[in-house]
Amino acid sequence: MVKTYILDDQIGFLLRRSQQRHLTIFAEAMPDGLTAQQFAALAKLRELGPCSQNALGRLTAMDNATISGVLTRLAERGLIERTAQPDDRRMMQISLTPGGETLVDRVLPIARKITADTLAPLSAAEQTSLIALLRKIS
Repeated sequence: MVKTYILDDQIGFLLRRSQQRHLTIFAEAMPDGLTAQQFAALAKLRELGPCSQNALGRLTAMDNATISGVLTRLAERGLIERTAQPDDRRMMQISLTPGGETLVDRVLPIARKITADTLAPLSAAEQTSLIALLRKIS
């Protein structure tokens, strides 16, 4: 006998729906037209300081083409700068500009609220469990 496949019960479907909800909350709350990927790159640079484009892509879970496009748009806005490394001119170090630092510092409280709004349907214990479980499978 073939078991019924219920899409609404599948992890991939539920994760995608959850992400869609989060991205809607993000887009409605985040100022300056920052996308979630742009914010992730800026936030990681604020957290760690300058790093290579390759490392930043890995740390933000973006492939080479995506991180390159994100950084191009951030550079066009004057939020980051790329500097070739003296020992390897192909390797670009990415750092926040003073304007980028100011923007990140201004939007971090908004990002915290976005997280809180995304998790709002859950109790505090459920929120902690969900974060732990997502870390475990990611």
